[in-house]
Amino acid sequence: MIQELKADLNGKGQKHCVIVSRFNEFITESLLKGALESFRMHGVKEEDVTVVRVPGAYEMPVVVAKAAASKKYNSVICLGAVIRGATAHFDFVAGESAKIGSIGVQYSIPVVFGVLTTDTIEQAIERAGTKAGNKGAEAAATAVEMVNLLALL
Repeated sequence: MIQELKADLNGKGQKHCVIVSRFNEFITESLLKGALESFRMHGVKEEDVTVVRVPGAYEMPVVVAKAAASKKYNSVICLGAVIRGATAHFDFVAGESAKIGSIGVQYSIPVVFGVLTTDTIEQAIERAGTKAGNKGAEAAATAVEMVNLLALL
């Protein structure tokens, strides 16, 4: 018989670190609002969420590593918005921010990539709470589920 593990979305007792980029703040604040509301809906207490603000998405990996190494949190979530421009800058910033995944593996902690990488401002707005939902809320729900899933293994 196949054993299947499936985690629930009950965040009671979990502690989460949310790293938020100040760059493109008009987008990232909407992502943060969605994440905080999602945590509340899933039973995570307000005092169990720490928000850390960084200048931009490029600076996230070092802060993620520090938060993960601290062992204070059950997960780390990164929220940001990298919007393509006319130069190669987008590729460097998006690539550097994506390095957070290996940090989660290194420290055996869920690290959730809630950094929007879009071609236009309109696409970012859609993913920060309008047409395409709120990717910050989705990141928080993913964090809660992943913490519970890892506890089952």
